Amino acid sequence: MTARRAALSGLALLGVVAMAACSAGDESSEALAVPESRLTSAATSAATTNDDGFPAPPSDLPTKAADGTRFPGAEWVHADPASMGFDPKVLRRIARAAKPSQTTCLLVARKGKVVGEWNWLDFAPDQPREVYSMTKSVTSTLVGQAQADGDLDIDDPAKQYVEEWRGTRSRTVTIRDILSNDSGRYWDAGTDYGQLPQASDRTQFAIDLKQQYPPGKVWAYNNAAIQTLDRVISRATGEPTRDYAEQRLFGRIGMTHTRMTADPAGNTNTFFGVQTTCEDMARFGYLFLRRGRWGDEQVVPRSWVKAAVGRPSQEHNAAYGFLWWLNRYGPVIGPLATDAPGQPEPPVGRIIPGAAANLFTAQGLGGQTVLVDPGSQTVVVRIGQFVPGGEDLYGARDAARFVTEALVDP
Repeated sequence: MTARRAALSGLALLGVVAMAACSAGDESSEALAVPESRLTSAATSAATTNDDGFPAPPSDLPTKAADGTRFPGAEWVHADPASMGFDPKVLRRIARAAKPSQTTCLLVARKGKVVGEWNWLDFAPDQPREVYSMTKSVTSTLVGQAQADGDLDIDDPAKQYVEEWRGTRSRTVTIRDILSNDSGRYWDAGTDYGQLPQASDRTQFAIDLKQQYPPGKVWAYNNAAIQTLDRVISRATGEPTRDYAEQRLFGRIGMTHTRMTADPAGNTNTFFGVQTTCEDMARFGYLFLRRGRWGDEQVVPRSWVKAAVGRPSQEHNAAYGFLWWLNRYGPVIGPLATDAPGQPEPPVGRIIPGAAANLFTAQGLGGQTVLVDPGSQTVVVRIGQFVPGGEDLYGARDAARFVTEALVDP
Protein backbone atom coordinates (compact mmCIF):
# COMPACT_ATOMS: atom_id res chain seq x y z
CA MET A 1 0.00 0.00 0.00
CA THR A 2 1.36 3.44 -0.90
CA ALA A 3 1.61 6.17 1.69
CA ARG A 4 -1.12 8.19 0.00
CA ARG A 5 -3.54 5.27 -0.13
CA ALA A 6 -2.80 4.54 3.50
CA ALA A 7 -3.59 8.11 4.46
CA LEU A 8 -7.01 7.89 2.84
CA SER A 9 -7.99 4.48 4.17
CA GLY A 10 -9.44 5.45 7.55
CA LEU A 11 -12.94 4.16 6.79
CA ALA A 12 -11.72 0.79 5.57
CA LEU A 13 -9.53 0.36 8.63
CA LEU A 14 -12.39 1.12 10.97
CA GLY A 15 -14.39 -1.65 9.34
CA VAL A 16 -11.52 -4.09 9.78
CA VAL A 17 -11.09 -3.28 13.46
CA ALA A 18 -14.74 -3.45 14.38
CA MET A 19 -13.96 -4.49 17.92
CA ALA A 20 -10.86 -2.33 18.50
CA ALA A 21 -10.51 0.65 20.79
CA CYS A 22 -10.56 4.12 19.30
CA SER A 23 -8.50 6.14 21.74
CA ALA A 24 -6.66 6.51 25.05
CA GLY A 25 -3.69 4.76 23.50
CA ASP A 26 -5.97 1.77 22.79
CA GLU A 27 -5.44 0.46 26.31
CA SER A 28 -7.84 -1.24 28.69
CA SER A 29 -9.02 0.60 31.76
CA GLU A 30 -6.69 -1.55 33.86
CA ALA A 31 -3.68 -0.51 31.78
CA LEU A 32 -4.77 3.11 31.75
CA ALA A 33 -4.93 3.50 35.50
CA VAL A 34 -1.70 3.90 37.43
CA PRO A 35 -1.88 3.76 41.24
CA GLU A 36 -0.89 6.90 43.09
CA SER A 37 1.93 5.01 44.84
CA ARG A 38 3.71 4.51 41.51
CA LEU A 39 3.70 8.16 40.51
CA THR A 40 6.90 10.17 40.55
CA SER A 41 7.25 13.53 42.19
CA ALA A 42 6.84 15.14 38.77
CA ALA A 43 3.27 13.94 38.67
CA THR A 44 2.34 14.72 42.23
CA SER A 45 3.80 18.23 42.25
CA ALA A 46 1.53 19.95 39.74
CA ALA A 47 2.42 23.20 38.06
CA THR A 48 1.12 26.46 39.50
CA THR A 49 -2.63 26.55 39.05
CA ASN A 50 -5.47 28.98 39.40
CA ASP A 51 -8.38 28.34 41.74
CA ASP A 52 -10.23 26.55 38.95
CA GLY A 53 -7.49 23.92 38.71
CA PHE A 54 -6.23 24.98 35.30
CA PRO A 55 -2.56 25.98 35.05
CA ALA A 56 -1.72 29.65 35.19
CA PRO A 57 -1.02 31.12 31.74
CA PRO A 58 2.63 30.87 30.62
CA SER A 59 4.57 33.97 31.59
CA ASP A 60 7.62 33.74 29.33
CA LEU A 61 6.25 32.90 25.92
CA PRO A 62 7.46 35.48 23.40
CA THR A 63 4.64 37.23 21.59
CA LYS A 64 6.48 37.45 18.27
CA ALA A 65 8.92 35.38 16.28
CA ALA A 66 12.42 36.69 15.59
CA ASP A 67 11.31 38.19 12.28
CA GLY A 68 8.61 40.22 14.03
CA THR A 69 5.66 38.07 12.96
CA ARG A 70 3.28 36.26 15.30
CA PHE A 71 4.26 32.65 15.66
CA PRO A 72 3.58 30.06 14.64
CA GLY A 73 3.03 31.99 11.40
CA ALA A 74 2.79 30.34 8.01
CA GLU A 75 5.75 28.23 9.14
CA TRP A 76 6.80 27.05 12.58
CA VAL A 77 9.91 28.59 14.13
CA HIS A 78 12.59 25.95 14.83
CA ALA A 79 15.02 26.12 17.74
CA ASP A 80 18.01 24.19 19.02
CA PRO A 81 16.78 21.58 21.54
CA ALA A 82 19.46 22.38 24.11
CA SER A 83 18.58 26.06 24.08
CA MET A 84 14.98 25.09 24.89
CA GLY A 85 15.89 22.88 27.84
CA PHE A 86 16.10 19.43 26.22
CA ASP A 87 18.92 16.91 26.23
CA PRO A 88 19.42 16.47 22.45
CA LYS A 89 20.71 12.89 22.75
CA VAL A 90 17.79 11.76 24.86
CA LEU A 91 15.37 13.60 22.57
CA ARG A 92 16.73 11.77 19.52
CA ARG A 93 16.75 8.42 21.34
CA ILE A 94 13.08 8.72 22.30
CA ALA A 95 12.22 9.80 18.76
CA ARG A 96 14.03 6.83 17.21
CA ALA A 97 12.06 4.49 19.48
CA ALA A 98 8.83 5.74 17.85
CA LYS A 99 9.80 4.79 14.29
CA PRO A 100 9.17 0.99 14.50
CA SER A 101 5.52 1.63 15.49
CA GLN A 102 4.72 2.81 11.94
CA THR A 103 5.02 6.44 12.98
CA THR A 104 4.69 8.73 9.97
CA CYS A 105 5.45 11.99 11.75
CA LEU A 106 6.57 13.11 15.19
CA LEU A 107 6.95 16.66 16.46
CA VAL A 108 8.06 18.20 19.76
CA ALA A 109 7.53 21.92 20.41
CA ARG A 110 8.21 24.04 23.45
CA LYS A 111 7.27 27.66 24.09
CA GLY A 112 5.97 27.95 20.56
CA LYS A 113 9.08 26.64 18.78
CA VAL A 114 9.74 23.23 17.24
CA VAL A 115 12.70 21.50 18.86
CA GLY A 116 12.40 18.21 17.00
CA GLU A 117 10.53 16.99 13.93
CA TRP A 118 10.75 13.62 12.18
CA ASN A 119 8.95 12.28 9.09
CA TRP A 120 9.06 8.62 8.07
CA LEU A 121 7.48 6.06 5.68
CA ASP A 122 7.66 8.39 2.64
CA PHE A 123 5.02 10.77 3.98
CA ALA A 124 5.65 14.40 3.10
CA PRO A 125 5.33 16.76 6.10
CA ASP A 126 2.35 18.53 4.51
CA GLN A 127 0.52 15.32 3.50
CA PRO A 128 -2.76 14.92 5.46
CA ARG A 129 -3.46 11.57 7.08
CA GLU A 130 -6.23 10.08 9.24
CA VAL A 131 -6.00 10.67 13.00
CA TYR A 132 -9.11 8.75 14.10
CA SER A 133 -10.43 9.78 17.53
CA MET A 134 -8.26 12.86 17.86
CA THR A 135 -11.19 14.16 15.80
CA LYS A 136 -13.29 14.12 18.97
CA SER A 137 -11.22 16.87 20.58
CA VAL A 138 -11.68 18.98 17.44
CA THR A 139 -15.44 18.37 17.59
CA SER A 140 -15.52 19.42 21.24
CA THR A 141 -13.74 22.65 20.34
CA LEU A 142 -16.30 23.43 17.63
CA VAL A 143 -19.09 23.06 20.18
CA GLY A 144 -17.27 25.50 22.48
CA GLN A 145 -16.93 28.00 19.65
CA ALA A 146 -20.60 27.63 18.72
CA GLN A 147 -21.52 28.35 22.32
CA ALA A 148 -19.27 31.43 22.29
CA ASP A 149 -21.03 32.60 19.13
CA GLY A 150 -24.39 32.32 20.88
CA ASP A 151 -25.58 29.54 18.58
CA LEU A 152 -26.11 27.00 21.40
CA ASP A 153 -25.65 26.37 25.09
CA ILE A 154 -24.20 23.04 26.17
CA ASP A 155 -26.85 22.77 28.84
CA ASP A 156 -29.51 22.86 26.11
CA PRO A 157 -31.36 19.58 25.61
CA ALA A 158 -29.97 18.11 22.40
CA LYS A 159 -33.57 17.58 21.24
CA GLN A 160 -33.60 21.25 20.24
CA TYR A 161 -31.44 20.18 17.29
CA VAL A 162 -32.29 16.48 17.10
CA GLU A 163 -36.04 16.48 16.64
CA GLU A 164 -36.18 12.66 16.58
CA TRP A 165 -35.49 12.68 20.33
CA ARG A 166 -38.48 14.83 21.24
CA GLY A 167 -41.03 12.91 23.24
CA THR A 168 -38.61 9.99 23.78
CA ARG A 169 -36.37 8.88 26.64
CA SER A 170 -33.61 10.94 25.03
CA ARG A 171 -35.52 14.20 25.48
CA THR A 172 -33.49 15.17 28.57
CA VAL A 173 -30.04 14.40 27.12
CA THR A 174 -28.04 17.64 27.01
CA ILE A 175 -25.12 18.60 24.80
CA ARG A 176 -22.98 18.55 27.94
CA ASP A 177 -23.94 14.89 28.50
CA ILE A 178 -22.74 13.98 25.01
CA LEU A 179 -19.44 15.86 25.46
CA SER A 180 -18.89 14.09 28.79
CA ASN A 181 -19.68 10.59 27.46
CA ASP A 182 -22.34 10.01 30.10
CA SER A 183 -25.34 10.63 27.86
CA GLY A 184 -26.78 7.15 28.42
CA ARG A 185 -27.25 6.69 24.68
CA TYR A 186 -27.10 3.08 23.47
CA TRP A 187 -23.62 1.59 23.40
CA ASP A 188 -22.09 -1.78 22.70
CA ALA A 189 -18.78 -2.49 21.01
CA GLY A 190 -20.25 -4.21 17.96
CA THR A 191 -22.58 -1.33 17.21
CA ASP A 192 -20.06 1.39 17.95
CA TYR A 193 -17.05 -0.04 16.12
CA GLY A 194 -18.76 -2.16 13.47
CA GLN A 195 -22.17 -0.92 12.35
CA LEU A 196 -21.59 2.80 12.89
CA PRO A 197 -18.43 3.13 10.74
CA GLN A 198 -20.04 1.10 7.97
CA ALA A 199 -23.30 3.10 7.91
CA SER A 200 -23.78 5.23 4.81
CA ASP A 201 -25.50 7.91 6.92
CA ARG A 202 -23.60 7.80 10.18
CA THR A 203 -25.35 10.77 11.76
CA GLN A 204 -28.83 9.35 11.20
CA PHE A 205 -27.70 5.89 12.32
CA ALA A 206 -26.42 7.37 15.58
CA ILE A 207 -29.54 9.45 16.14
CA ASP A 208 -31.81 6.44 15.62
CA LEU A 209 -30.18 4.35 18.35
CA LYS A 210 -32.16 4.02 21.57
CA GLN A 211 -31.63 5.52 25.00
CA GLN A 212 -30.01 2.85 27.18
CA TYR A 213 -29.64 4.62 30.56
CA PRO A 214 -30.77 7.92 32.06
CA PRO A 215 -28.28 10.70 31.21
CA GLY A 216 -25.54 11.19 33.78
CA LYS A 217 -25.81 7.68 35.26
CA VAL A 218 -23.32 5.64 33.18
CA TRP A 219 -20.04 6.49 31.42
CA ALA A 220 -19.19 4.87 28.10
CA TYR A 221 -16.82 5.94 25.31
CA ASN A 222 -19.67 6.34 22.85
CA ASN A 223 -18.71 7.01 19.24
CA ALA A 224 -22.33 7.04 18.12
CA ALA A 225 -23.40 9.62 20.69
CA ILE A 226 -20.49 11.84 19.64
CA GLN A 227 -21.49 11.50 15.99
CA THR A 228 -24.86 13.10 16.84
CA LEU A 229 -22.92 16.32 17.52
CA ASP A 230 -22.72 16.69 13.74
CA ARG A 231 -26.48 17.34 13.75
CA VAL A 232 -26.21 19.64 16.77
CA ILE A 233 -23.41 21.78 15.31
CA SER A 234 -24.80 21.99 11.80
CA ARG A 235 -28.33 22.85 12.94
CA ALA A 236 -27.13 25.36 15.54
CA THR A 237 -24.70 27.17 13.24
CA GLY A 238 -26.65 26.85 10.01
CA GLU A 239 -23.78 25.34 8.04
CA PRO A 240 -22.14 21.92 7.58
CA THR A 241 -19.90 21.06 10.51
CA ARG A 242 -16.82 20.68 8.28
CA ASP A 243 -17.37 24.16 6.80
CA TYR A 244 -17.80 25.63 10.27
CA ALA A 245 -14.54 23.94 11.32
CA GLU A 246 -12.66 25.48 8.42
CA GLN A 247 -14.04 28.96 9.06
CA ARG A 248 -13.93 29.10 12.88
CA LEU A 249 -10.93 26.93 13.70
CA PHE A 250 -8.60 25.60 11.02
CA GLY A 251 -8.33 28.76 8.96
CA ARG A 252 -7.83 31.02 11.96
CA ILE A 253 -4.77 29.24 13.33
CA GLY A 254 -3.12 28.22 10.08
CA MET A 255 -4.15 24.55 9.93
CA THR A 256 -3.95 24.70 6.14
CA HIS A 257 -3.50 20.96 5.62
CA THR A 258 -6.45 19.85 7.76
CA ARG A 259 -10.01 18.88 6.88
CA MET A 260 -12.95 17.06 8.39
CA THR A 261 -14.27 14.29 6.16
CA ALA A 262 -17.84 13.29 5.30
CA ASP A 263 -19.78 10.03 5.16
CA PRO A 264 -21.42 8.85 1.88
CA ALA A 265 -24.58 10.81 2.78
CA GLY A 266 -22.60 14.05 3.10
CA ASN A 267 -22.64 14.33 6.90
CA THR A 268 -19.46 15.40 8.66
CA ASN A 269 -17.66 12.68 10.61
CA THR A 270 -17.31 13.95 14.16
CA PHE A 271 -16.08 10.88 16.08
CA PHE A 272 -13.26 10.16 13.63
CA GLY A 273 -12.29 11.38 10.17
CA VAL A 274 -10.04 14.42 10.57
CA GLN A 275 -7.15 14.24 8.11
CA THR A 276 -4.20 16.41 9.07
CA THR A 277 -0.45 16.70 9.69
CA CYS A 278 1.82 16.83 12.73
CA GLU A 279 2.53 20.52 12.23
CA ASP A 280 -1.16 21.37 12.01
CA MET A 281 -2.07 19.33 15.08
CA ALA A 282 0.76 21.00 16.96
CA ARG A 283 -1.01 24.28 16.24
CA PHE A 284 -4.18 22.81 17.75
CA GLY A 285 -2.29 21.72 20.86
CA TYR A 286 -0.55 25.08 21.09
CA LEU A 287 -3.93 26.84 20.90
CA PHE A 288 -5.01 24.98 24.04
CA LEU A 289 -1.65 25.52 25.72
CA ARG A 290 -2.25 29.25 25.26
CA ARG A 291 -5.76 28.89 26.69
CA GLY A 292 -7.50 29.42 23.37
CA ARG A 293 -5.56 32.49 22.29
CA TRP A 294 -3.80 32.84 18.93
CA GLY A 295 -1.79 36.02 18.56
CA ASP A 296 -4.12 38.87 19.44
CA GLU A 297 -7.28 36.79 18.89
CA GLN A 298 -9.18 34.70 21.42
CA VAL A 299 -10.12 31.87 19.03
CA VAL A 300 -11.58 29.63 21.76
CA PRO A 301 -12.89 31.12 25.03
CA ARG A 302 -10.58 30.69 28.02
CA SER A 303 -13.58 29.41 29.96
CA TRP A 304 -14.09 26.66 27.39
CA VAL A 305 -10.47 25.53 27.58
CA LYS A 306 -10.78 25.29 31.37
CA ALA A 307 -14.01 23.33 31.11
CA ALA A 308 -12.70 20.98 28.41
CA VAL A 309 -9.26 20.10 29.81
CA GLY A 310 -8.95 21.68 33.25
CA ARG A 311 -10.96 19.15 35.23
CA PRO A 312 -13.03 15.97 34.73
CA SER A 313 -16.36 16.73 33.11
CA GLN A 314 -18.26 14.22 35.26
CA GLU A 315 -17.78 12.06 38.36
CA HIS A 316 -17.49 8.66 36.67
CA ASN A 317 -14.11 8.98 34.93
CA ALA A 318 -11.36 11.24 36.29
CA ALA A 319 -9.43 10.77 33.04
CA TYR A 320 -12.00 12.49 30.84
CA GLY A 321 -12.97 16.09 30.13
CA PHE A 322 -14.99 17.32 27.15
CA LEU A 323 -13.75 14.75 24.60
CA TRP A 324 -10.16 15.15 25.83
CA TRP A 325 -8.20 12.71 28.02
CA LEU A 326 -6.85 14.05 31.31
CA ASN A 327 -4.13 12.90 33.71
CA ARG A 328 -6.17 13.50 36.86
CA TYR A 329 -6.13 11.01 39.70
CA GLY A 330 -9.29 9.01 40.34
CA PRO A 331 -11.39 6.24 38.80
CA VAL A 332 -10.29 5.57 35.22
CA ILE A 333 -12.53 4.02 32.56
CA GLY A 334 -10.97 3.07 29.23
CA PRO A 335 -12.52 3.19 25.75
CA LEU A 336 -13.88 -0.36 25.78
CA ALA A 337 -15.05 -0.30 29.38
CA THR A 338 -18.06 1.19 31.15
CA ASP A 339 -19.33 1.60 34.70
CA ALA A 340 -22.78 0.31 33.81
CA PRO A 341 -24.56 -1.86 36.41
CA GLY A 342 -22.92 -5.25 36.74
CA GLN A 343 -19.53 -4.10 35.45
CA PRO A 344 -16.32 -4.29 37.52
CA GLU A 345 -15.36 -1.32 39.66
CA PRO A 346 -13.07 1.01 37.66
CA PRO A 347 -9.42 1.02 38.75
CA VAL A 348 -8.11 4.13 40.45
CA GLY A 349 -4.99 5.98 39.30
CA ARG A 350 -3.76 8.15 36.45
CA ILE A 351 -3.28 7.32 32.78
CA ILE A 352 0.33 8.54 32.47
CA PRO A 353 2.73 7.78 35.31
CA GLY A 354 5.45 10.31 35.97
CA ALA A 355 3.63 13.15 34.22
CA ALA A 356 1.96 16.18 35.73
CA ALA A 357 -1.67 16.01 36.83
CA ASN A 358 -2.64 18.92 34.56
CA LEU A 359 -1.29 17.29 31.39
CA PHE A 360 -3.97 16.50 28.80
CA THR A 361 -4.16 14.70 25.46
CA ALA A 362 -6.18 14.16 22.33
CA GLN A 363 -5.82 10.50 21.32
CA GLY A 364 -6.86 8.17 18.53
CA LEU A 365 -6.70 4.61 17.26
CA GLY A 366 -3.18 3.40 16.53
CA GLY A 367 -1.44 5.71 18.98
CA GLN A 368 -2.36 9.05 17.43
CA THR A 369 -1.51 11.65 20.07
CA VAL A 370 -1.50 15.36 20.78
CA LEU A 371 0.00 15.79 24.24
CA VAL A 372 -0.02 19.16 26.02
CA ASP A 373 2.00 19.73 29.18
CA PRO A 374 1.13 23.22 30.45
CA GLY A 375 3.76 23.23 33.18
CA SER A 376 6.68 22.90 30.76
CA GLN A 377 4.83 24.59 27.87
CA THR A 378 5.46 21.55 25.69
CA VAL A 379 3.36 20.04 22.90
CA VAL A 380 4.09 16.60 21.43
CA VAL A 381 2.32 15.25 18.34
CA ARG A 382 2.60 11.75 16.93
CA ILE A 383 0.70 10.38 13.91
CA GLY A 384 1.13 6.84 12.63
CA GLN A 385 -0.40 4.18 10.46
CA PHE A 386 -2.80 1.81 12.16
CA VAL A 387 -1.37 -1.69 12.57
CA PRO A 388 -4.02 -4.41 13.23
CA GLY A 389 -3.08 -6.11 16.48
CA GLY A 390 -0.44 -3.49 17.22
CA GLU A 391 -2.44 -1.21 19.46
CA ASP A 392 0.22 -1.21 22.19
CA LEU A 393 3.09 -0.15 19.90
CA TYR A 394 2.74 3.53 20.74
CA GLY A 395 0.57 5.71 22.95
CA ALA A 396 0.36 8.83 25.07
CA ARG A 397 2.71 7.38 27.68
CA ASP A 398 5.41 7.14 25.04
CA ALA A 399 4.80 10.72 23.95
CA ALA A 400 5.07 11.87 27.56
CA ARG A 401 8.67 10.60 27.70
CA PHE A 402 9.77 13.75 25.87
CA VAL A 403 8.66 15.70 28.95
CA THR A 404 9.53 13.25 31.71
CA GLU A 405 12.92 12.09 30.34
CA ALA A 406 14.30 14.48 27.70
CA LEU A 407 13.42 17.80 29.32
CA VAL A 408 16.26 18.64 31.70
CA ASP A 409 15.53 22.34 32.23
CA PRO A 410 11.76 22.59 32.84
